[in-house]
Amino acid sequence: MLRKSAALLRAGLLVTTIALLPAATAGLAAVDGQAAPAFARLFTVYQIIKANYVDPVDDDKLVKGAIDGMLASLDPHSDYLEGASLERLNTVIDGSYAGLGLSVAMDDGAVKVVSPMRGSPAAAAGIKAGDYITHLDGKLIYGGDLDDAVARMRGEPGTSVRLTIVREGRDEPFDVTVTRAVITLQPVTFELQGNIGVITVNEFSHDVARDADQAIQKLRTDAHGHLGGLVLDLRENPGGALDEAVGLSDLFLTHGVIVSQRGRFPEDNAVYRAESLFPGDASRGLPLVVLIDAGSASASEIVAGALQDQHRALIMGERSFGKGSVQSMIRLDRTHAIKLTTARYYTPSGRSVQENGIEPDIKVPQLSDPDLARRNLEVMRETDLRRHLVNEIGLDDRKLETDDQIDPRFRLTPQELTARNIKDYQMWYAVETLKNASGTPLVALAGKEQALAGNR
Repeated sequence: MLRKSAALLRAGLLVTTIALLPAATAGLAAVDGQAAPAFARLFTVYQIIKANYVDPVDDDKLVKGAIDGMLASLDPHSDYLEGASLERLNTVIDGSYAGLGLSVAMDDGAVKVVSPMRGSPAAAAGIKAGDYITHLDGKLIYGGDLDDAVARMRGEPGTSVRLTIVREGRDEPFDVTVTRAVITLQPVTFELQGNIGVITVNEFSHDVARDADQAIQKLRTDAHGHLGGLVLDLRENPGGALDEAVGLSDLFLTHGVIVSQRGRFPEDNAVYRAESLFPGDASRGLPLVVLIDAGSASASEIVAGALQDQHRALIMGERSFGKGSVQSMIRLDRTHAIKLTTARYYTPSGRSVQENGIEPDIKVPQLSDPDLARRNLEVMRETDLRRHLVNEIGLDDRKLETDDQIDPRFRLTPQELTARNIKDYQMWYAVETLKNASGTPLVALAGKEQALAGNR
C-alpha cells in the first residue's frame, strides 16, 4: 500500500471503511465523570436481566448486545467487530475469498444488494443493485443478522446456493441459483477502444495507483503514440484505501489539494495534496472522462470530486452514493475491534459529499439497462441508510429529486441499442464524446458535447 508508514493511521474509504488506530486516543480522554449515572443505569439493567430473565443469559451475549446497541445508535458505518464480522472485514482487505461477489447491506431487516462485483458469479447470474434477498436455499433470512447471511452465501468454490430475490417491477419473488467461486478482485483492468483508453478501477486496494499508471503507459504503447483520451470507470466501485484514492488522483493532477478530512480532534484533520507520489500528469494532459453511478462510493467519490474541482476531468454518469465519512478500526484486543466514524472528508473546493454525493457534469442514464426506470426507484444511497450523518450545509431535496428525471436528449431504447451492438450506453457515450473532442480543451468539452449530443 502506498505510504505504508502512515497507512495504519489513516482511513480506508469503503462503504465499510477501515483505518487502524490505537485504543488510547484523544477521544478516550473526553469521557468524564458525568457518565457515571448512565453507566449505573446500564449496570442496573444488566443485573435485572441476569437475575430475572426466563432463561440464563451469557455475560458475553449481554455485553455484545450493549456494545452493538451503542454503535448502532450512532450511524450505519460504526460497528462492533468480532468473530465472523472481523473475519469478513479482513477478507475484504485481502481481496480474495470464496463466495458470490456481492456487496450487501441491511435495510429494515432485509438483505439488500448494493452492487454485484464485476465479473462475479452474482453478476453473471443477473443479480442487480437494489435486489432484496429474502431466502437462502429456501430458508428465510429476513430479520436475521447480516453477518450470518453473508457467511451462508460464502462457501467452497463450485458449490451452489439458491437465492430468492424480490425485485422492483416483478410481481412475484423469483429464485436464482449461483455457483460460488474464488472472488479475486482485479482492482484495475484496461482496454483500448479505437484510440480511446478505458481504465476500470473496481476497488481501491493495494497498488491501484501504480497499476493505473502502468495501464496508461501500456495504452499509450498499444495506441502507437496516438492515444486520444482516457475514460476512468469508477462505476459500482464501493471504495477502498484512502492512500490509493489520493494516488490515483495524483496521477492526473500536477498540484493542489486532492482531499481533506476533518474530525472532532485536531489530530484527526489532514490535507492530502497532489505531486507527492507521481510528479506531473501521467497522462500528459489527455482529455479525461470519469464515469460514476450510485454504486460509486467513498474513495471513488474522492477521486471524482478532486478531478472535478480541479477541472481536470469531465464527470459523466449518475449521482454517486454520497458517503463522505471516515471510519477507523480501533482494536480492543486480538479478536475484537470497533469500526468508528471519526471524520468527514471534503473535496478541494470544500464540498462535503456526505448525502449529496458527486453530481456529474453530464448526467448520462444507463439506457442499455431494460430495467432502468424500475431500478431507479430502488437505487440505494447514503441518504437511504438509517441514522446516516447529515451534511452540515443541508440538502436541497428538489435538486436530488432530479435524479429520476431523464434528459430528453436520451431517447434510445434498449432494443435500439442492442440493434446497434451497444451493450454499455454510458461507456459508449463517454468514448464517443472523447472521439469527437478532437483536442478540445476540457473547459470547452462539455459545451461541445452538448452540441454533438443531438447527433448520437
